[in-house]
Amino acid sequence: MWGNKRYHTLNYEMRKTFGQKVIKLSLDGGFTCPNRDGRVGSRGCIFCGEEGSGEFAASRCLSIREQIDEQKRLLSPKWNTDKHIAYFQNFTNTYSSYTDLKDKYYEALSQEGIVGLAIATRPDCLPEDILDLLEELNQKTYLWVELGLQTIHERTSKFIRRGYPLETYDKAVEELKKRKIKVVTHLIFGLPNESREDMLESVKYVANTKTWGIKFHLLYIQKGTDLYHYYLKNPFPLLSRDEYISLVVDGLEYLPPNMVVHRVTGDGKKELLYEPKWSLDKLRVLSGIDRELMMRNSYQGKKWGLSY
Repeated sequence: MWGNKRYHTLNYEMRKTFGQKVIKLSLDGGFTCPNRDGRVGSRGCIFCGEEGSGEFAASRCLSIREQIDEQKRLLSPKWNTDKHIAYFQNFTNTYSSYTDLKDKYYEALSQEGIVGLAIATRPDCLPEDILDLLEELNQKTYLWVELGLQTIHERTSKFIRRGYPLETYDKAVEELKKRKIKVVTHLIFGLPNESREDMLESVKYVANTKTWGIKFHLLYIQKGTDLYHYYLKNPFPLLSRDEYISLVVDGLEYLPPNMVVHRVTGDGKKELLYEPKWSLDKLRVLSGIDRELMMRNSYQGKKWGLSY
């Protein structure tokens, strides 16, 4: 349906758009987060490590140009392509001054082979001047903005210390869509005290925004995080591989067919991962999702448009 997949992958979308394989280069812009610097909180989200979400990003000690060169060297043996997306991944990548952000975004865009930008941020870090900058970039290059929602349920958002209400996400989506900027939403499966129905409610909510893309993550526990210390004292059930695969397939069925699926599982650093260990075998998870879709004779969008 989408190449050799039963869901609308980012790889399929990039090949359709650019005519070939396009890979993301994970960058660290040297930013922090309002959930760490005291504006919203001081310890970040409960699952977040000291390196933020960019454990595989290049070093912030390097310039943006140097990071891009380093990432190209690292990834070129694996992927034979000359087209890249500069992915500002680590921490909150719209949380700085207009001038600083503009300089870093344009430095990335000026490098050879960069055909677009991906910018990961929080919905509460999109002031008017930064939205105007993003709109300007959107007119010059292929751009998408990623929003870390994780869940629509307020009780869970308080537990994970997300630091903003659901209405803030809604407003951010509205403002970005108004400027025709592509939006990708992150969701996490397996957060404590969320039922299967709770997780799928989050999927259905995001599906109804009809935004451009979505990322599904597995909750994994990374050593040294506040979630790690909480889990040691208050163990809670973690999803098994089969449970996670079944949830992802359920979620895919509720998405509109044109929504681009950027990710269907998360992968942390092996040396930092505490649980679940099965998540390290990413290929087995991906093949399990493909197999479950085939066994159900299912595909993305199968239940889209049905009454929820």
